[in-house]
Amino acid sequence: QVQLVESGGGLVQAGGSLRLSCAASISMFSFNAMVWYRQTAGKQREQVAAISSGGTTVYGDFVKGRFVISRDSAKNTVYLQMNNLQPEDTAVYYCKAIKDIASYWGQGTQVTVSS
Repeated sequence: QVQLVESGGGLVQAGGSLRLSCAASISMFSFNAMVWYRQTAGKQREQVAAISSGGTTVYGDFVKGRFVISRDSAKNTVYLQMNNLQPEDTAVYYCKAIKDIASYWGQGTQVTVSS
């Protein structure tokens, strides 16, 4: 069974940085892509960034060059480096792994940005 464990969330002031991690229980090469989402209360989950098995990355328009998704295959871990965080980035951040027609989600990690 695939398990994803996110970590790295917390409280940060506006303009600060955080690095989120998503550790997978199996080799990342098993996945077609890994994706970071975020969700705030009352809103739909939105895609933040994604990285394909081939290393192609895509970002949500709101990222505007502030976030970087990367991976460490040896550690089966995907990262989301978030810089210049703003209060509107406050959300629960989730990691998703896509393997063929299946998707697996982590439990989420809270990011709170104070003004």
